[in-house]
Amino acid sequence: MKTRNYTPEIKERAVRMLIEAANDYPSTWSAIQAIAPKIGCTPEPLRSWHKKHIDQTIPASVQAQSQEQRIKELERECRELRQANEIIRKAAAFFAQAETRHSHK
Repeated sequence: MKTRNYTPEIKERAVRMLIEAANDYPSTWSAIQAIAPKIGCTPEPLRSWHKKHIDQTIPASVQAQSQEQRIKELERECRELRQANEIIRKAAAFFAQAETRHSHK
C-alpha cells in the first residue's frame, strides 16, 4: 500500500474545514469521517492532523486545566447523584414501611 504525501496547505485546509464543520456533527470523529473523503484521505490522517493542530494551538497546561476542571465537575455531579440516590432509597424505605403498617390495619 502506497502512502500518500499531502502538502502542508492541504493539511491546513483540511483541519480548517474540520474545525468549521465540527458543530454540524454530533462528535469530532463523525465530522472527521465525513470530511476525510472530501479531501481524498482516510479519517486517520485527518484525525492526526487535527490533534497536532490542537496540540500546537492550545498549550498543554491549558488542556490539563480544562481536564482538571472537567474532572471536578464530574466529581461534583457524582456527589450530587449519590445524595439523590440516598434520598430516594430512604423515601422508598419510608413508603414501604408505611405501606406495610397501613395494610395490617
